[in-house]
Formats: sequence, C-alpha cells, structure tokens
Amino acid sequence: MGILSWIVAGLIAGWLAGQVMGSGFGLVGDIIVGIIGAFVGGWLASTLLNMPDAVNGINITSIIVAAVGAIVLLFVLRMVGGGRRGRV
Repeated sequence: MGILSWIVAGLIAGWLAGQVMGSGFGLVGDIIVGIIGAFVGGWLASTLLNMPDAVNGINITSIIVAAVGAIVLLFVLRMVGGGRRGRV
C-alpha cells in the first residue's frame, strides 16, 4: 500500500501545488509533479523531521506532506529552469 498511497496522495498534492504555485504544467504535468513531490515530501519528512511513515495512506497528513514536497519540487524547477517558461 505504500507506493500506491504515495501515488494517490501525489495526484491530489500535485493539483494543490499547481493551484498554490501556478505551475503552468497543466493538469497532467501537475499530477506528475505531485507524484514526484510525494516522494520528495516523504523523504524530507523522514530525513528532517524523523517521520518515516509521513506518507502512509490516503489521509490529510499524507496529502499535506506530499503537497509540501510538490511545492518544494516546483520551487526547485523554477530555480533551475530560470526564465525559460513561456518561451517558444
């Protein structure tokens, strides 16, 4: 259930992070960012906050951790991408 819960929480978190950050990746891109963000958030929570099971199911804690991870990921993507967004 661990990986599946990270994916489902990531789906929701990606949408939330897209709404908060205005990602510009579209719905599918936000979902992908959310899934990766769930892994990032889970890793950050286990490493920095000593919460090894932060994303452990479909609950509010898991969604918050995944959303924070997705927001961090979007922030890093913006920093690395610089001003390339919107160019043809």
